Amino acid sequence: MKCPFCGHADDRVLDTRVQKDGSIRRRRECLECKARFSTVETIMLAFPFIIKKDGRREPFSKEKILKGLQAACQKRPVSLGQIDAVVERISAWVINRGESEISSRLIGKKVMAELKQLDDVAYIRFASVYRTFKDVQEFVETLEDAELLDFVDASNPQLSLTAMTFVESEKKPNHETDSKTTSPRARTPNLISN
Repeated sequence: MKCPFCGHADDRVLDTRVQKDGSIRRRRECLECKARFSTVETIMLAFPFIIKKDGRREPFSKEKILKGLQAACQKRPVSLGQIDAVVERISAWVINRGESEISSRLIGKKVMAELKQLDDVAYIRFASVYRTFKDVQEFVETLEDAELLDFVDASNPQLSLTAMTFVESEKKPNHETDSKTTSPRARTPNLISN
């Protein structure tokens, strides 16, 4: 480290402190002119390139993930701190893979898995924008995607989104009450005698 005052290359470290953001602040003293100065050291992480659906490659961006999560969590009871924590977990997951390129599809699945644990409505919002669906059945199948289970923490159970089928009992038409048609939604209460 060169002294900013005299340009001498040798100095000694007087104090080292770790900052809240993870950077390291060092107080130094030049061995030549005895001037004191501070330096801040940060770790430079090399994120992989993202391979988009159309084959383009672009650098990984925490800001794009943050914007997508904020849009999905809009008007939901999810704090900004929770969203930031999800962004950091996804970023760490991307770096820990140790690859120079990663598919945007994999990152999307990781985001969906994180949102599924965070908030069901935000998860559905993100999934509906992230994937294109032909019909409702394909949407429901995607929400219960088995591949997504690889990204989900099993200690946080969620409700099943599988489509439920309701079977109505068949009613025979009653010719005596044909003039009095009732709406299928209007039901008479069942009285239970004690």
